[in-house]
Amino acid sequence: MESLIMFADWFKKSGIIQLLIISALLFSGCTESRSVKQAEEVALITKALEDSTSVYYASFNSYPKDLKSLPIGMFDSGTGGLTVLEQFLAMDSFNNKTGEESPDGVPDFDGEEFIYLADQANMPYGVYSSQNKTDYLRELIIKDALFLTTGSKRTKVVVIACNTATAFGLEDVSRMLQQSSTGVNVIGVIDAGVEGAMSKISPNQESFAVGVLATVGTIASGGYEKSIIRYSKQRGYTADIRVVNQGGAGFAEAVDSEADYISKNAKEVRDNYRGPRFRDSLGIDQKLLSLYNFDTTGNSLLIKRDKNGEIEDIQLNSSGNYARFHMVSLLEKHRVNNPGVVMKSIILGCTHYPYLEDTLREVIAELREYSQGDVKPYESIIDAGIDFIDPAVNTAKETFKLLYAQNLLRKESNGNRVNAYISVPHKDVPKEAKDSSGNLIFNFKYGRDTGSEIPTVTITPFSKANINGDNITRIEQRLPLSYSLIKNNME
Repeated sequence: MESLIMFADWFKKSGIIQLLIISALLFSGCTESRSVKQAEEVALITKALEDSTSVYYASFNSYPKDLKSLPIGMFDSGTGGLTVLEQFLAMDSFNNKTGEESPDGVPDFDGEEFIYLADQANMPYGVYSSQNKTDYLRELIIKDALFLTTGSKRTKVVVIACNTATAFGLEDVSRMLQQSSTGVNVIGVIDAGVEGAMSKISPNQESFAVGVLATVGTIASGGYEKSIIRYSKQRGYTADIRVVNQGGAGFAEAVDSEADYISKNAKEVRDNYRGPRFRDSLGIDQKLLSLYNFDTTGNSLLIKRDKNGEIEDIQLNSSGNYARFHMVSLLEKHRVNNPGVVMKSIILGCTHYPYLEDTLREVIAELREYSQGDVKPYESIIDAGIDFIDPAVNTAKETFKLLYAQNLLRKESNGNRVNAYISVPHKDVPKEAKDSSGNLIFNFKYGRDTGSEIPTVTITPFSKANINGDNITRIEQRLPLSYSLIKNNME
């Protein structure tokens, strides 16, 4: 109710109190037909294509005919997508002159300019589906694509560097761009990730398992599982393939230092924590504490004990501990449900997760060595050479092949340029809708409805003022090529 009152005050000031009535109807309209919902989902696309009075009108008819000189566009819900950009900058898998898949000593995207958008203010994308806001998420994804295809930010291809956005918005963006007649294509990361995982496994392999570690929203969409099934049928796999899904609740948010998931200043368990809960059915299992092997230094793990010293509550408070929790959870699920089946690969189905790949690999090594008496329960079900699949690698390859085939690569030898942007709360959003760090509070963020043209976020260049210091350090350490091109904005 408090959230509703806050919305009412804000909308009243904006002169559109009628939207409250529409919102109420939406909340009560749980039985509305699919055809009505489909109309709502494409409304923003119609505005972009046809409604010149809308702030989202794209003026696609004035799009440049020659796309070659335009930048490559890329977006994610935060800074995680920079792991995809890093692969684009580093990749040398092709002969740039012939297009053959053979390294030539020259970066494949040499000479290309990139525009990167981190929709930080609206993240995490993976939560919208659990809050029954899938339609709003799809609208956000279309807005991201519009940023990269309008005004001075027009690009020659749009790369969705986000698994959740690919799962929920790839079809919408593709439909909009096809109707735009610009010649601009869109590429997502899910099919690329599946290609990376399955191409290393023989179609004649006996029964095996593939792990998928992704956001709760991506897992809920079934995107990876559907793609694996489709791939296996097309390639003639005969084995019983087990897909083991783990929704990484809070993992991506912790990487981006979202206050609802980790707090740098916390010294004890807190009320506004939204990460995995102690003793919940899908939360932290007391029986698995020795397997999690959580980092307890500093305030990385917050523990509440009773007067007898017994644990009452545990909260994760570092990205490394989120990584440990979710990797152990995935493999424990596999051990229980798939006895005797070997897991061959794990897809890192969120672009934030490669930041913690070292920690994830440590967990694998620890579990393979873990013993109960003379038995090592995980050793035989985790392949000794298990692959961690970063979908970014195959996404970069797919993009190169597309642009080469269309003769849209610049093929210049003058390095790269990156213009990076990030969304922040709009100045007109009421202070009650923001937390102490200036970010949108949970109830406001996930209480918004589709159809409004009143902005709640604005987009600005990367700077130290709008990116957490820990994230900047992580980018510098893990993504040196990307950091070298965006650091001038970090001053």
